[in-house]
Amino acid sequence: MNFVKRAGMNLGARKSRTAGLLGIFFVICTLLLGGFLLQGAAARQEADAQRTIGVDVTVKKKGLTPALADRLGSSHLVHRYNPELPVRAGTRGFTPLTSGVPEPGDAGAGTGKKAQSPLAVHGLRDSGMLLPFSYGSMKVTAGRGIAPEDAGRHVAMIEQRLADKNGLQVGNTVQAQSADGKRTVPLKIVGIFQDPAQDPTVWKPPHELPGNTLYVPVDTARTLGSSTAKVSEAVFRIGSPEQAKQLHAEAERLLGKGTFDFRVNDKAYRDQVRPIQQVGTFAGLIVWVIALAGALILGLIVMLQIRERRGELGVLLAMGEKKWKLIGQHAVEIAAVALPAVALAALAGSLAGQSAGDALLGGKNDDAKNGTPVTAAGPPDVAIAPPTVRVEPATVGKVAGIGLGISLVSTVVPGIGILRLHPRSILADTE
Repeated sequence: MNFVKRAGMNLGARKSRTAGLLGIFFVICTLLLGGFLLQGAAARQEADAQRTIGVDVTVKKKGLTPALADRLGSSHLVHRYNPELPVRAGTRGFTPLTSGVPEPGDAGAGTGKKAQSPLAVHGLRDSGMLLPFSYGSMKVTAGRGIAPEDAGRHVAMIEQRLADKNGLQVGNTVQAQSADGKRTVPLKIVGIFQDPAQDPTVWKPPHELPGNTLYVPVDTARTLGSSTAKVSEAVFRIGSPEQAKQLHAEAERLLGKGTFDFRVNDKAYRDQVRPIQQVGTFAGLIVWVIALAGALILGLIVMLQIRERRGELGVLLAMGEKKWKLIGQHAVEIAAVALPAVALAALAGSLAGQSAGDALLGGKNDDAKNGTPVTAAGPPDVAIAPPTVRVEPATVGKVAGIGLGISLVSTVVPGIGILRLHPRSILADTE
């Protein structure tokens, strides 16, 4: 009789043992699939966190120009970057804020005299990367911030107090004068922000008042400033702390070795991304442990079955059955149970995988969903996306491959004992 057909008849005759074996294989395959799904979800969540949170590298250099910052920002390591170019500017057609306290030595300075270049203008590429905005101390109350798409456009974000004093709204246009008074630049207001800093209780020049701060694109700041205006600092967002060394090497080639300050801020990354990596590592460990434990458990079960079926094996050997076919029969029996177990595990994974992923990887997002900071160290407006658990054919294929590998190992290793059996001694022992 064909050993494959004999394996099917044996499974049908021993229904309780087959059901028990199916249950064991189902548990093993479910745990394997869970490990792979958790690995995949952690990898996708880590990649998303690297794009949204990342690691901020601040570069400062005397004489740093926007062109140099753009060249370093074009590196494949950099996801976002923001050079900051501070300049002074004057007003035309609207009134800047003045200190409510008289200037020492001039009782009328606080109200009567117009200071030259009263505006503190900051040229930016991406206002969302400024710490006060990313951490929530400053908030955009109307409109939007400065974005990379604003390059080459004359737009501005103004402070709420300056907008209130002049009756300005998003969409209005104001005139700003260059520091030398030779150029006038029309600025379309695209956003209004609120700075929590209070007006100083002592006299300050207008450009030091928080309400006289404007944010504009870098090119606009260069138009308003002098030809000697330089970037005060540039912040580059990369994917991980490990990439900081590579970016430092690129900065050395571009800016010169030892001529710049290079600071890495990876606290938010460590607080939010490291736990995800640990979950992924743990999931990989689960896969290996379950595979080894599954092979061991099934190997012991097959070994016990071989011992219980010595009489059957002896009769088959006496009838001239080849030993490798006996091993093949056990392998087919285990494989026939493994395949439906994989299908059931895939069904269970598709039903319960997302909730399990949320429990293990989504706990850090509960506060973000409620509108509160993710962690004390991380920016409150940056939340790691919820884990996406997907049962893909490739993942099921991995589980099926490992399951069949476990079935092969668990039958071949104990089956070595079959090669040493002799029908006469088996039948004599049986009697």
